[in-house]
Amino acid sequence: MTKRGRGAAARRRRATRLKSAAVGGGLVLVLLIVFWSVVWPYVTGAVVLGGATAAGWWLWRTDRLVRGRDRLWRQEEAVKAGHRTLVEVDTMTGTEFEDPVASLCRRDGCTDVRRVGGANDNGADVVGRLPDGRSVVIQCKRYTPTSTIASRELRDLLGAKVHFGADLAVFVTTTRFSRPSEKFALQHGILAVHRDHFGLWNNGASLLSLSEVNGRGQGDSRHQARWKRAYGK
Repeated sequence: MTKRGRGAAARRRRATRLKSAAVGGGLVLVLLIVFWSVVWPYVTGAVVLGGATAAGWWLWRTDRLVRGRDRLWRQEEAVKAGHRTLVEVDTMTGTEFEDPVASLCRRDGCTDVRRVGGANDNGADVVGRLPDGRSVVIQCKRYTPTSTIASRELRDLLGAKVHFGADLAVFVTTTRFSRPSEKFALQHGILAVHRDHFGLWNNGASLLSLSEVNGRGQGDSRHQARWKRAYGK
């Protein structure tokens, strides 16, 4: 058989199948019209079930997409946080410093994280909820490494904790705490994150893990001497 003959035979078969399908569809339509009073509950049920199945599949697929994007965003933020050096942080303004602090909180699984810093921030810059559900209020101070956090600044944070009704208060800074301010933080349950501990947090340690070394890590006299040589004070 030639190619032309085979092509004609294939077209005839397709035409026959289409005709059969049309006839079958028409017959089904006629039967539905004739017996509609009997079959309509089943048809309606099938349509409703199909619609519910389609809606459920769409919601499941949307949820998968949203969760996937959220995981990707968290991974990207974790990479950005891990690659952000303290030198880069030192070039930020005080307001800009609130952004990486909020991002690190989200990276650690905190929820409802938002910045509230500003002229009337009531002593807080970032608020949110820890992974265990406790509310947290954070004060951020991007000071030069030669500065020192005084006790009065922690007193302001303690007032913010009361104002916001928070379970935990956290003071995050790029410098050191004075001895009195460090003692004040421990007495009042404030998590004091100084420069060294912020570096650990930025490089992957969780915020809650820093509570285990709260009040420690500013070093002995030799460490303080190296600090003064490095930062000129």
